[in-house]
Amino acid sequence: MAAEKMIWQGGTLLAPVPAVLVGCGNGKEFLYNLITVAWAGTVCSEPPMVGIGIRPERYSYGLILATGEFTVNLPSTNMVESVDFCGVRSGRDVDKFKACGLTAVPGSQISAPIVAEAPLSLECKLEKSVELGSHTLFLGRIVAVQAACALIRENGSFDVDHADFAAYAHGHYYSLGEKIGHFGFSIRRKAGAKIRN
Repeated sequence: MAAEKMIWQGGTLLAPVPAVLVGCGNGKEFLYNLITVAWAGTVCSEPPMVGIGIRPERYSYGLILATGEFTVNLPSTNMVESVDFCGVRSGRDVDKFKACGLTAVPGSQISAPIVAEAPLSLECKLEKSVELGSHTLFLGRIVAVQAACALIRENGSFDVDHADFAAYAHGHYYSLGEKIGHFGFSIRRKAGAKIRN
């Protein structure tokens, strides 16, 4: 049954989205920093690329432009207080890694830091920046992925079910619910059944 809908002015109501910790700086002339970004997503599979939207006035904006690198760290729900803190405090004023008790580790392929406590971290080289208005879209090529060993299944795949990733929707943080399907399940062939076109 179709739902009755009200029409609003265009706005940023896409939800849920990942709430990620973006690592930047190189630990040398640019100290390590973290910024929380809720506007992030995969934008290409070949080459693997991710996009993040950051306001130009944010401290991390200049660090990413200066180094050409950043990491995207997917936090678990037990990290949400740190995620929130890194979104409301500036790296100009505070060492966010220290304040949150998080561990900065240089990437395997880049100098920007990953968050050791995050279940999954993407190492990215900046491919392009696009000024959109209030935010600039940073497009990063994913050059390496670091996954928590405890979440690697025997078949070598990543165990998303137990990663306990946090999500963000309209100003609130959420844990993911139960799995309700998988890619292609709507047309998966049942034993002995024929697929209709």
